[in-house]
Amino acid sequence: MTLVGQSIEEFRGTVRAWLEANVPTSTDGLAPGELLDVAKRFQAGLYDAGLAGITWPAEFGGQGHTAAEQQALDEQAARFDLPTSPFRIGMGMCGPTLLDLGTPEQKARHIRPLLRGEEIWCQLFSEPGAGSDVASLQARASRDGDAWVVNGQKVWTSGAQWSDFGALLARTDPDVPKHRGLTMFIVDMHSPGVTVRPLRDMTGRAPFNEVYFDDVRLPADAVIGEVDAGWQAAVTMLGHERVSIGGSVRQRTDPLGFAGLVELARDKGCASDPVVRGELAQLYAAERALSLFNTRLQQEAAAGSPPGARGSVAKLAGAMVLWRAVQTAGQVAGPETVAWETDDARAGELATAINATPASSIAGGTNQVQRNIIGERILGLPKEPGSDRDIPFRELKVGTQRRS
Repeated sequence: MTLVGQSIEEFRGTVRAWLEANVPTSTDGLAPGELLDVAKRFQAGLYDAGLAGITWPAEFGGQGHTAAEQQALDEQAARFDLPTSPFRIGMGMCGPTLLDLGTPEQKARHIRPLLRGEEIWCQLFSEPGAGSDVASLQARASRDGDAWVVNGQKVWTSGAQWSDFGALLARTDPDVPKHRGLTMFIVDMHSPGVTVRPLRDMTGRAPFNEVYFDDVRLPADAVIGEVDAGWQAAVTMLGHERVSIGGSVRQRTDPLGFAGLVELARDKGCASDPVVRGELAQLYAAERALSLFNTRLQQEAAAGSPPGARGSVAKLAGAMVLWRAVQTAGQVAGPETVAWETDDARAGELATAINATPASSIAGGTNQVQRNIIGERILGLPKEPGSDRDIPFRELKVGTQRRS
């Protein structure tokens, strides 16, 4: 498909036509493995059509377009239910971090397969004793000649069950304060010693996992950025993560999206109710404001100005918009948000989405963490006291080390 030289309107029409012709009409009833195959075929087609990695550098497999094309693509994609969820971590977090910090060899090896859906990525940060305080992590990477050997556990790892690679944060020097002795690595999730176990949440699904590393060997060139500079790499990735989470495209079929709730209100006969209309109007305004804010962040990032702490604004706003959507859903559906007929699939999907909403205030950093970041790094408020900032990590009683 030739996209070079098209105006934004022509590009928008090209995108719409391709999506109409290629988005699967239904994936109902497919087993997880079949769904993954459908997702990979679709992502490969999206890439081959020149519609994946819109603003990513062409020299590493991206399209090299501007944020205007990305916005046009997002607007059209919101009309469809795209089978792209397995690639969100890689596209929104790991890939952008590799572009920022990776070596030319790492970019040449991983970016194109990531964009084409040939390789799926996950993020390996959180641990049982290191959630909001990621720097307290204890997974250890020790030198063995030119290689590294990793031991430890990660938890709440989304998509690890189907991932080929992960961005792993591990401790490489316990004799310095906790933020200074970390390193980020690329880990092959198929390596000997990697064990992935699913974790089920209150929706009944298992979207994330716990991951164990037992003497997993990594080559010397697996380091992302610099050895012992992993906290800076983590901050870079967390910035991308928060923009990605806050700016996720709300698809038309999203039961908690504005369009989905308007359709539900019409079906329930309450679309003319002034209270419902007011709730829907406020939800639309919130969704639109968030979309415009994320467009600005994308444009600035494409111009060479990373989002930095403003990614926390996007992440916090995204969680707040979801909670407003839950409130609106209650006004529209009433008791059907908690009890419905067994053959009412839409009510079941709405209830599942509501049960999944609390995770939006936790995953990727809690709302409280985001407010701290905004207060300290954007508003210039004083930092919270940190009594452990200058103490060597091995002397701290943090996380699960409290037991020792």
